[in-house]
Amino acid sequence: MPVDTVLVPIDNPDGLNVILGQTHFIKTAEDIHEALVGSVPGIRFGVAFCEASGPCLVRVEGNDEALKALAAKNALAVGAGHFFIVFLRDAFPINVLRSVREVPEVVTVFAATANPVDVVVAQTPRGRGVLGVVDGERTRGVEREKDREERIALLRKIGYKLG
Repeated sequence: MPVDTVLVPIDNPDGLNVILGQTHFIKTAEDIHEALVGSVPGIRFGVAFCEASGPCLVRVEGNDEALKALAAKNALAVGAGHFFIVFLRDAFPINVLRSVREVPEVVTVFAATANPVDVVVAQTPRGRGVLGVVDGERTRGVEREKDREERIALLRKIGYKLG
């Protein structure tokens, strides 16, 4: 059976945080919705899930119409069975990833990022599947002491580590 690969860039015009993953059941969109609203008060999001059987539709949930539309547009472009995508506003992936991973039907998380991201998709006569993602830019080198100091200072400044 021939396999082609397709590179699908995620359209993210506002540089929002996005989570991309694979799951296995039609109730995914609702379950991820519940996990997100239970994780961060005031979170805004859109989630879309690609069915892999039956009508093979993109199922969409969320509490922000623009983010729901953006998630649906990107899920349809990827078009791979059991792929899901979440766009976040007023929260960061670090705030919700544990809850998303604990959704029983979530199989894996490919990326959680605000970087530009491309999805590497395998395409066969049967359908499409995600092979992985390209998250951000190519690595340029190893940090030096000054870079390390700046990283540590940034983490303390934004409150993720103790001063």
